[in-house]
Amino acid sequence: MCGIAGFVTDIEMGAGDQYKQQVMQMEKCYVHRGPDDNGEFIDTNVAMGFRRLSIIDLEGGHQPLSYDNQRYWITFNGEIYNYIELREMLAKQGYEFQTDSDTEVLLAMYVRYGEEAVKHLRGMFDFVIWDTQEKVLFGARDHFGIKPLYYAQVGDKFYYASENKAIYSQLQKDQRTFDKDALQDYMTFQFVPEPETLTKEIRMLQPGHYFIKRPGEDIQIKRYFYAQFKPVDRPEDEYVKKVRDVLIDSVKAHMRADVPVGSFLSGGIDSSIVVAIAKDLNPNLETISVGFEREGYSELDVAQETADKLGVKNFSSVITPEEFMKTFPHFVWSMDDPLADPAAVPQYFLAKEARKRVKVALTGEGADELFGGYKIYHEPESLKYFNYTKPINGLLHKIAEIAPEGMKGKSFLMRGTTPLEKRYVGNAFIFDEEEKKQFIKDYNADHSFDKITAPLYRDSKDYDPITRMQFIDMHQWLNGDLLRNADRTTMAHSLELRTPFLDVNVFKVASEIPAKYRIAHGTTKYILRQAAEGIVPAHVLHRPKLGFPVPIRFWLKNEMYDWARQIINDSQTDYLFNKQYFLQLLEDHRQGKRDNSRKLWTVLTFMMWHKLYVEAPHLMTSNEATATL
Repeated sequence: MCGIAGFVTDIEMGAGDQYKQQVMQMEKCYVHRGPDDNGEFIDTNVAMGFRRLSIIDLEGGHQPLSYDNQRYWITFNGEIYNYIELREMLAKQGYEFQTDSDTEVLLAMYVRYGEEAVKHLRGMFDFVIWDTQEKVLFGARDHFGIKPLYYAQVGDKFYYASENKAIYSQLQKDQRTFDKDALQDYMTFQFVPEPETLTKEIRMLQPGHYFIKRPGEDIQIKRYFYAQFKPVDRPEDEYVKKVRDVLIDSVKAHMRADVPVGSFLSGGIDSSIVVAIAKDLNPNLETISVGFEREGYSELDVAQETADKLGVKNFSSVITPEEFMKTFPHFVWSMDDPLADPAAVPQYFLAKEARKRVKVALTGEGADELFGGYKIYHEPESLKYFNYTKPINGLLHKIAEIAPEGMKGKSFLMRGTTPLEKRYVGNAFIFDEEEKKQFIKDYNADHSFDKITAPLYRDSKDYDPITRMQFIDMHQWLNGDLLRNADRTTMAHSLELRTPFLDVNVFKVASEIPAKYRIAHGTTKYILRQAAEGIVPAHVLHRPKLGFPVPIRFWLKNEMYDWARQIINDSQTDYLFNKQYFLQLLEDHRQGKRDNSRKLWTVLTFMMWHKLYVEAPHLMTSNEATATL
């Protein structure tokens, strides 16, 4: 795992030293991604920088790496899990290799297949390749967006980087335009939807896409993979076997490394099945868990019981609200753009704990999106009777609107009489448009949340309601929230995180499972649970999903109240918001009038980001961000 950054110039560069220094400045912004090594390559129109976290071929994997008599140069962040098979295939075709790294295999694949090379890869990645002869930069991001890749065209330079801040650091203040539309989206989703960032000039390459950039020409962006569900009606037991077999194969591939590999372990089925399979491959596997002292907000006891029954070591720690507040600035700094998922902060602690013992960790991330793991997916079944009341749904909706807040049945009526496209934007729906109008000073009525979700609903128009919801989460929540969280929190601690569920082979099997086998018999992930029988302990097999709950609901009333109030009062965001609205949300929450914790967390996260990235006279270093509070 590593970090890459650099730029292409429209005009040929002169002496290389100043450009090397510039790209090394970009590297300083993400040393945490690669503390083991660094390297640079400067050519007539390109400067490439690299920081390395050594995982495979510790001695020979230095980058930038060249191929074909130094015609092609690559910087690569990620892992190619089928690199051994690809190397054997290429060797039979006459390709030679000087290292044992997956990087050289990736570069040789590009030499052999050109743009089509990405379609042969099984892994997580963002990389760029420079062809010194044709003077073209080729960049790509993996199928699901596990690894990030940002870019920006500013003046005569085209920048790219694994982290937004590496590009942000190169732009003068007058070259950074705050994107108010992206802010509106953030207030809806609790993250900035890709390809947007809060800086208009900087964009994110979307999952399953690659770009081609030639000096003096506009960037070309093309899609090579689109995660779509294609149900096939097969017997249930056939799906169970397919899922079990493909998961065993995927975990085995994800265990490839020249350093110790451990695993995150919660009380749920997803991480448990990964650990159970991995333990058969490495009996000395170590697992890591975190939790909270408050009852109902920790799965440490279940995780320990799982570890005991599987025969693996488990290391755990308990997070206090004081640690939570102390860590918050560095967490926000690490995320690039604000991410207000409260579960992301404990994952930051989980990564910190894991890095004390291993350099690579496995996780169960992605299982819910592939196999149908969220309770909300039961909603189409519970609301199906509204299909019979369509002629009067408009009237029922008006009645629900005027009903008093808290009245029993109000929410049910509201959701049942609201079309799926309007009521479901993904796992998080923080502020709706009417509420945003009350506190965003320059609210843009032409930019509502459905600008983001409408294209996905169009692409899924032939799906059943459950699959449409899953499709939305697959293309919004997964990469916008979960994978961004997973990458930044782990890389903040120089830990590589691997996601065996988010494998192209696993997705192919999952995409063919009909909705009736995903949400069935009153449970979620039905087929996955059936496949896990005999692999995971019985006590986790049918446990309801707890997720990663964080007690901010209670903390914001007590330990975090003064802290939160100070952040709001001190924030220099008056030009954007009516801050009094947020202070009232905090007071109402403290007095128990309503649970505003998720809304407040979304506001606090943005305000801390604004303090670190906008109010500060310069882009803060990691240490400076840590010392903010």
